[in-house]
Amino acid sequence: MTALLEGDYGAGEERRARVIRSIVVSVLALTVIVGGIYYFFHNYRQEERVKQFLKLLEARDYQDARDLWTGSDAARARYPMSDFMRDWGPPVDVSGYAILDSERCDKSVIVDVDAGHAGDRKVWVDRASLSMSFPPNEAGCVQTLVDGRGNLLYRYKHNKIYEWFRNVRYRLRGRTYQR
Repeated sequence: MTALLEGDYGAGEERRARVIRSIVVSVLALTVIVGGIYYFFHNYRQEERVKQFLKLLEARDYQDARDLWTGSDAARARYPMSDFMRDWGPPVDVSGYAILDSERCDKSVIVDVDAGHAGDRKVWVDRASLSMSFPPNEAGCVQTLVDGRGNLLYRYKHNKIYEWFRNVRYRLRGRTYQR
């Protein structure tokens, strides 16, 4: 009876509380780490594709850059080399380019690029085929909705938290985001 009162009483409950606490902290830390990795790398393939395209433009390899831009023979037929050269040809200087941001838009990604002397550009990258084009509009991602009466509505997707992080990233580069 005296051994019970001298120190062993409640030791199992303390150990159980420590184990539960360490499990909860580990799960929270893992969630934060996985969330951070997803946030920074969820558009990695598309950003790398745009970087590869800009490297080809910087090296003045316009044929390979056009092939990378279009991605398929059907798209090459719709976007002839003369149009590509007008959009990205020799007067365009992309030296000193930087990927500023990327935003997922349904089955595509909009990549904001500081194209050096060519100015800021937005590049639309298909998630599946990795083919590139100019975005259908300059305002960003448009969400198509149907109201209760069957009318087609368009709304720009705005995520306040994402836009706050984007503005912080732009300001760290000495820039401001302009929609």
